[in-house]
Amino acid sequence: MAALHAAAFNDERHWSAVEFADLLKNNHVDAYTQAHGMALTSTAGGDTELLILAVHPDQRRRGIARALTLQWLDSVGDRADIAFLEVAADNLAALTLYTDLGFGIIGRRLAYYTRESGPAVDALIMQQALPHGQGPDSAPFPPESS
Repeated sequence: MAALHAAAFNDERHWSAVEFADLLKNNHVDAYTQAHGMALTSTAGGDTELLILAVHPDQRRRGIARALTLQWLDSVGDRADIAFLEVAADNLAALTLYTDLGFGIIGRRLAYYTRESGPAVDALIMQQALPHGQGPDSAPFPPESS
């Protein structure tokens, strides 16, 4: 996991094998894997959060991130009402994916992601309502008022 993270996020601080091992000890953390990709999530108290989604750079644009995201959202079933994630504001491919899957932007963390080769990048906070029994195609939270 640490090697995949380093390859996927080569311009950011890499998570160590120890950090991944510590996360995986937590009963609320789930890991999803596919060839050349992984996702870690945390689900507790009716919320689920995507902690990390990494796809090897040589394998991008092949549906791996979409498959991992759908696997996560499908797996939370009746354990979560709201799904959260954060994404770098300059990661247009990820923003498109998450928007297509029904996530809406609810906030911003200024200069959250530090980059070795340039200025820090904002994190966009996104969420999606997951009514029990409804899949990842549900509308962004909060629902639009009529």
